[in-house]
Order: sequence, then structure tokens, then C-alpha cells
Amino acid sequence: QIQLVESGGGLVQPGGSLRLSCAASGLTFSSYAMRWYRQAPGKERELVAGITSAGGTNYAESVKDRFTISRDNAKKTVYLQMNSLKPEDTAVYYCNAQYLLLRSWGQGTQVTVSS
Repeated sequence: QIQLVESGGGLVQPGGSLRLSCAASGLTFSSYAMRWYRQAPGKERELVAGITSAGGTNYAESVKDRFTISRDNAKKTVYLQMNSLKPEDTAVYYCNAQYLLLRSWGQGTQVTVSS
């Protein structure tokens, strides 16, 4: 059974940084594309960043040049480094793993950007 466990969320002031981690188990991690999504109150879940099994990355326009996604296949972990955080980045951040048509989700971690 695939498990994804996010960590690293919290309260940070505008302009600050956080690093989210998503530890995976129960899967051949290196074969999976990994993504971070977020959902703010009253809004739909949106894609933030993704990284393929080969290491290619893509980002939402709203986070380009501020967020960096990376993966450590040996640790079965994907990271999201978030810099220059803004209040509009406040959301629950979810980790997603995909291989062909198989998709799994973590439980989410809250990120709040506020002074």
C-alpha cells in the first residue's frame, strides 16, 4: 500500500521560507512522477510543481522563481523549497505520486503565510 507523508508546514511571515518534505513508502519511488498541489479555503486544488521520474520539472506561473521541487530517490522523498512566501501561498499542500494511471495522495500539510 502506497503511503505519502508530508511534513514541514507551519506559520511563516511574508518573505520567509519553508521546505516541505513528502516521504513515500510502498512504491518503486524512482518510477513515479511526483507533484505538489495546494488548496486554499474556498478554492480548487491546484498544481504547484511537478518532477518526473527523469528529473524534469514544471511549475505553476505563480510560484516560478520562488519554489523549487526536488527528489531524493534513495530516501524516497520529494521536497518543495518555498522562498519569498506570500500570503496568497497560504493553503494545505498535498503530495501526489503518479505512475501511469495510478495516483496516490498524502494527507496534506498546512502552510500559513501571515505577519
